[in-house]
Amino acid sequence: MTDRDADKRLAAATAVDEVCDNMLVGLGTGSTAAHAIAALAARKLRIDAVATSEASAALATSLGIRVRDFATVSRVDLAIDGADAIDARLRAVKGAGGAMLREKVVAASAGRMIVIADGSKRVARLGGAPLPVEILPFAAAFATSRLAQLFVRCVERQDYRTDNGNIVIDGHGWDDAAPHALADALMAIPGVVGHGLFLSEIDAAYIADDGIVTRLERGRNPR
Repeated sequence: MTDRDADKRLAAATAVDEVCDNMLVGLGTGSTAAHAIAALAARKLRIDAVATSEASAALATSLGIRVRDFATVSRVDLAIDGADAIDARLRAVKGAGGAMLREKVVAASAGRMIVIADGSKRVARLGGAPLPVEILPFAAAFATSRLAQLFVRCVERQDYRTDNGNIVIDGHGWDDAAPHALADALMAIPGVVGHGLFLSEIDAAYIADDGIVTRLERGRNPR
């Protein structure tokens, strides 16, 4: 039986080997990212970090990693995060932890963006995963009505707010044949502030399956 949590820890430990002294590192959000934060703290490097959520910032701080306010940062050297689904072209769905907007901002600022995952997250097609969409509470009814035209089913996360104070709609049953067009359509809806499609941000992925780590590499893309 596959130990998914052990695979997450292994992928995280392998990925943080890319971190060097004096780097500014972007820390992701979620259970897999938490393993990366722990593995990074264990290396006791001289680094600073920025975090994509209050939970990740608190964990990193508790483990002795100095966390800076991203509002004062324009560029990070390396970002490490998990994914809910990732395909062979390094396109991913993220946002189960609700931090996809901050994660996308940090990823865009990074010289290199790495995803870590266990083997269950590697997929042939992305459409099987729910796609999180972050919207302003003010626009809840309006934006949800527009989202209903793009998904078979829209489910609002109950009693939930992101660190930005926004609500999250998980879109089920979406057409992954043209993800860039879908991303454009989502961001064209007034009130939508972010979504979990990561189509060009990821440079590499470390995926562990049954104790074996595979690295997928897009190469260093200028951004």
